[in-house]
Amino acid sequence: MSFLLACPNCGPRDVNEFHCQGEVTIRPKASPSRRELSEYLYFRRNVAGVQREWWYHRMGCEAWFLAERDTRTNEVLSTELPE
Repeated sequence: MSFLLACPNCGPRDVNEFHCQGEVTIRPKASPSRRELSEYLYFRRNVAGVQREWWYHRMGCEAWFLAERDTRTNEVLSTELPE
């Protein structure tokens, strides 16, 4: 499926120019337990709905950015550079 994704630096481009690195997760505390570390590395919610994801513009400005996307329709609601 193809859709447009708006890079914060380059504007709207075909999604095939990008690489999705998955949903945004919260890092564990400084000394996580084995369970907390495993959940951080391997567990993904994969919600059917709005999800925040990391994207990389591999065929453009080579910047990492965040996108909020509805996984049911691939509608991109917003994109932003990380703080």
